[in-house]
Amino acid sequence: MASTSFLAIGWPALIAVLSLGYLLGSIPFGLLLTRMAGHGDLRLIGSGNIGATNVLRTGNKKLAAATLLLDALKATAAAVTAQAIFGGNAGLLAGFAAFIGHLFPIWLGFKGGKGVATYIGTLLGVAPLMVPVFAVVWLTLAFVTRYSSLSALVATLVIPVVLWILGIRDAALVTAVMTAVTYWRHKANIERLIAGTESKIGKKG
Repeated sequence: MASTSFLAIGWPALIAVLSLGYLLGSIPFGLLLTRMAGHGDLRLIGSGNIGATNVLRTGNKKLAAATLLLDALKATAAAVTAQAIFGGNAGLLAGFAAFIGHLFPIWLGFKGGKGVATYIGTLLGVAPLMVPVFAVVWLTLAFVTRYSSLSALVATLVIPVVLWILGIRDAALVTAVMTAVTYWRHKANIERLIAGTESKIGKKG
């Protein structure tokens, strides 16, 4: 992806790109899928989060997988569509807006997910070679530590560093902001990790 000014596409296009990304990102697939499956309001289950991890607490693994996939692909769709129409950094901006839309959906009082799936989906749309990097870091740490949250947090930290080293500076800066927001959204997980009370992968109860 070429490095250009974020404003090079012009203000009307910029507004359109951000709106497209935000609206796609704010679709609460976890909430919609669990309601259609008869599980009621996902926000009343477990952590109250609308992401795949909380969907898994319903006991439906297929539903959780579908939520993870759709939460990622909505960011990818936003990025690819905006890039095809406007070029420049439109895809990157749309993916970022989708990420923000997932975290702060207007339909749910701005209370959304934690953003890891849409982070990955944005990468898939604008820097697909970073997806395997993310996956390798996540899988390695998950295997060693059994902490899903820690694995995701480290993976999001690695991505902007790798992008910067590769000279893809605009994507590095945007993903760095996304990483910072992801850490903020995971502050409860970080506190539990420090206290040693965070749940491990495969551990019940």
